[in-house]
Amino acid sequence: MQHKLSAGDLLDANGAVAEAGYATAEVKRYRRGAIKAPWYRIKEWDYYCVTNDEFGLALTIADNSYMGLLSASWLDFRSPRTFTEGPMIAFPRGTLGLPESADAGDVVAEHGDMAIAFHHVKGGRVLLIDAPKFAGGKGLKGEIHLSQPEMDRMVIATPFQSNPRAFYYNQKINCMGATGRITFDGKAYEFEPSASFGLLDWGRGVWTYDNTWYWGSASGLVDGKSFGFNIGYGFGDTSKASENMVFYEGRAHKLDQVTFHMPPPSKQGTFDGASWSFTSNDGRFEMRFEPVIDRAAAFDIKLLRSIQHQVFGYFTGFVVLDDGRKLEISRFLGFAEEVQNRW
Repeated sequence: MQHKLSAGDLLDANGAVAEAGYATAEVKRYRRGAIKAPWYRIKEWDYYCVTNDEFGLALTIADNSYMGLLSASWLDFRSPRTFTEGPMIAFPRGTLGLPESADAGDVVAEHGDMAIAFHHVKGGRVLLIDAPKFAGGKGLKGEIHLSQPEMDRMVIATPFQSNPRAFYYNQKINCMGATGRITFDGKAYEFEPSASFGLLDWGRGVWTYDNTWYWGSASGLVDGKSFGFNIGYGFGDTSKASENMVFYEGRAHKLDQVTFHMPPPSKQGTFDGASWSFTSNDGRFEMRFEPVIDRAAAFDIKLLRSIQHQVFGYFTGFVVLDDGRKLEISRFLGFAEEVQNRW
């Protein structure tokens, strides 16, 4: 069953999800003040990932109430190699000012030697990073503009059966053309909109303590036309809708269930040593995935734990659109991940 959301408030008077399901626009109103759960269970983040076939940038501002995070990653798909740094902030409790809408409100955050900002501008967004001591003094700095014309997105409101006041409200905006320059280790890297695309992962919620999620995403061009997808599962009550969606020429095509078939970890504990596959119960999403690099990160002090494997690589296979058209996909850059959290 794939239930489409109607407009209205995300949460009811008891702090529970008023309506579970999916949408292709921000139809539900999120208000932090409507949450009835303890403050330390609230998790909010904005994550951007901008890539082309040669290099990429990922930026995060997260306010998880008792712990905040600024994170930047530089990705080199040719080497391949990745650099990630993420200064933590103790007990932000909402003071990072993450907006209640994905379509309005800027975020400016600075901690230690890293400053990140996300701004809304006419027709898109601007991302700024300034981290002079990034990667042992190599430095990371620059500005990227993301173009956002009228286009569909993935929106989902997911409750948790084990806790009626727990929920995840998520928006994924794929296929935003990227223009800009990032300087890393003294070298300038240009992002051109004909080959570079950005993704926003906008997440607001009250999470249960122990969760594992699976997520995959890609954005680019197929036969010169905008194409991307969002796939995922692993937590919450998704009986009303999944987050699986294909985007083609700005329009969303809803999928049912997609399963990740992952290889066992390599001797190094990463997931980039063998190919993956993806299948769907409706036969509309079938892919093989050849990993290039695992952007792995681990934080484990027993009570608090986050084990992350975001694997970038190339998808090859096909998707079937709502009207029955079949698109053949070949070496299409994207990522798939497994993240385990106790938080």
